[in-house]
Amino acid sequence: MKLVIIRGGGDLATGIGYRLFMAGFQIIILEIEKPLTVRRTVSFSEAVYRGETTVEGVKAVLCDFYTSMDILSDGNIPVIIDPNGNTTETFKPMAVVDCIMAKENLGTNKNMAPITIGVGPGFNAGEDVELVIESNRGHNLGRVIYKGYAESNTGIPSSINGISEGRIIRAPKDGIIKWNINFGDIVRENVIIGNIDEMEIRSKIEGKIRGLIKGGLYVNKGLKIGDIDPRGEKVSVDTISDKARAIGGGVLEGILYMKNHMVLI
Repeated sequence: MKLVIIRGGGDLATGIGYRLFMAGFQIIILEIEKPLTVRRTVSFSEAVYRGETTVEGVKAVLCDFYTSMDILSDGNIPVIIDPNGNTTETFKPMAVVDCIMAKENLGTNKNMAPITIGVGPGFNAGEDVELVIESNRGHNLGRVIYKGYAESNTGIPSSINGISEGRIIRAPKDGIIKWNINFGDIVRENVIIGNIDEMEIRSKIEGKIRGLIKGGLYVNKGLKIGDIDPRGEKVSVDTISDKARAIGGGVLEGILYMKNHMVLI
């Protein structure tokens, strides 16, 4: 049995799904009805809005439970709207990976599959899940944790070229987001890049637009709605990030470790 269910379809979850898929596992992504993904060009969650999406040659297709097996048979990744993970009981996967990145456990537990893995803060390895993968940048990024917790959420974005919070675009108020830029655009500091109702959204730094939440969504004040990479032109918006690949490698290691130590899998 090689079926792995991943809760969440954002850029980190996609890095996990991609690495497992390339290693020969069958992958199913479970998402919410309106994903708030920022790095949409490298996220399988974009299939929710487009019907299908392709990341580095791997296709994800929006479907329901009944057509998901056909999608798998075609060599693609099904994306199913299932916020609570209810379908895991029917699918009976080998592993469930929670990469919702909510900074807390929203219900993933050991009863969902023989192997359960939580990514980032909010999970206790050996208690609510079997393993935890460190998601914080630094020396331990991607490390498999066999007992205990990942590092706590600092609330401070990781630094790129010495810039952390300044590269993050946050909603200045509640409302519907509209953009006048696109992925890959180079913007200067203090340029109008969008608006929520009558309120302008301006760039804080110069750099390349790497992430934008889907325009037309209702967002709440303070929500991360985009990001600008200060490294500029040399940054790719169409390939999986180093962080996502590292976490994906950690998940792959964790699954293989558990397979080698569990007789029934």
